[in-house]
Amino acid sequence: MRLPGDVRFGALAALSFVLLTGCGAGGSSGYPKSAGIAPVGQDSVVKRGPAADYPMVLGDPFTIDGETYTPSDTLNYDRVGYAALDQGDGVTAASKTLPLPSYVEITSLETGKTILVRVERRGPMTNSRLVALSPDAASQLAASDGTPVRVRRVNPPEIERAELRTGRPAGERLETPKSLVEVLKRKLPPSGEASLRSTVSPADPVATSVKAPRETKGPKKPPIVDKAPAEGYALKPLATAPAAPPVASSSAAKQKPAPTEKSKADISDGFLIQAGAFSVKGNADRAARSVGGSVTRSGNLYLVRSGPYRTRGQAEAALVKVRAAGYSDARVIPTS
Repeated sequence: MRLPGDVRFGALAALSFVLLTGCGAGGSSGYPKSAGIAPVGQDSVVKRGPAADYPMVLGDPFTIDGETYTPSDTLNYDRVGYAALDQGDGVTAASKTLPLPSYVEITSLETGKTILVRVERRGPMTNSRLVALSPDAASQLAASDGTPVRVRRVNPPEIERAELRTGRPAGERLETPKSLVEVLKRKLPPSGEASLRSTVSPADPVATSVKAPRETKGPKKPPIVDKAPAEGYALKPLATAPAAPPVASSSAAKQKPAPTEKSKADISDGFLIQAGAFSVKGNADRAARSVGGSVTRSGNLYLVRSGPYRTRGQAEAALVKVRAAGYSDARVIPTS
């Protein structure tokens, strides 16, 4: 009886060994966890599914040649600078401060061509460059080292994210209008990068081109600025002395066109409030409903504006309400 028991024990031991060996071959990649290598099936899900975009990584501040960069989750990131080239895979880029991963539209300020890119790396490790492009991204944009570019963070639909995650380019973007390209080129620094967030409507060449005289001259048109002192003193006697002597009437008549011209300027010019510029029309429509405005298309952007308002004072009063609604970058722009 002992011999059959020994046989059964040996058979059970052999069966256990076979089962354990089979589990190890089918349920593990064979790599230690510290190597950071996942099984093929699991790796495929992480790379291709929406979960690959989360969690976003920021990291600690770092210094390049004495300048410190602090990664942050900046939603309205919008800068101009110069491109570098690196060895990344797919249509990807490297950024010093944007979350990893995140998505940006990069516009060549030489051609106006715009592409969608996935930010996956830190870089470029030089203060003279804003972004580093993979070979595929540089080829799609027709860019080389030193090409001036605009980099703007966007929130693309999942179908475009999926294309970039698998290494393929996303859908074509509309080319940026030449007038806007020229405006953006004037914002370029000699080296390095510059933010567009502090400028007036960088997405709107009309608003940007006319901002300087409006800011320096005030709401009055430049041709009547020199008449402002005489205008202020001439209006008071006209209101209290309707039956003035002929000489006084003649003098008043000479000064009267100044306020009349100003009034016409206020009516014909007018002012709008631009709440923001969006690359997705659905986002623009929601913003327009929240501020009681309308959507106007400009190139590949959708501009949300409200108005017009007859005077700058009326527009400034309405601007306070728009900013209170959450659009902190909203600003007043002239209609012409």
